[in-house]
Amino acid sequence: MIETTAASFAMVLIPLLFFGIMAAAAISDLISYRIPNILPVLLLALFVAAIPLTAMSWPVVLSHLGAGLAMLAIGWVLFALNLLGGGDAKLFAAISLWMGWEGLANYLIIFSICGGVLALLLLMFRRLSLPGRLSATPWIASLHDKNQGVPYGIALAAGALLTRPELLSIA
Repeated sequence: MIETTAASFAMVLIPLLFFGIMAAAAISDLISYRIPNILPVLLLALFVAAIPLTAMSWPVVLSHLGAGLAMLAIGWVLFALNLLGGGDAKLFAAISLWMGWEGLANYLIIFSICGGVLALLLLMFRRLSLPGRLSATPWIASLHDKNQGVPYGIALAAGALLTRPELLSIA
């Protein structure tokens, strides 16, 4: 009985934590253009915790690990080319771990669409003049700055939630 209750609790807690980490990454990137290193680490730890609960076989675990490592390498290249922030690269790899090879193509497409929509919204936002009250808020002024990049963590997190909504109800 206690094991069943603990497993049921974990099956609710893991999706909530996944969602919370995605929300924290998106909000942090929006406000500060930074994704704290702890968030990808938490995603990795959460994945490890989910393995026994989902009865994932070792070949499947290794496949997911391979997808995460491959996307980490690609993220490093994009970071080196100054096309992606370091936090974005780490978050991308951690989310790719959850996607695995079988979900990776869909994730790449969906988060790219989210990123395109985000970039277009930012372009439109940056064409507007900000009222004094908003321009006095540092994170809004920074977001409005035409010289700033795109807080891509928002698209990475949204893409994860849209690609694999079942992650919010691990069964």
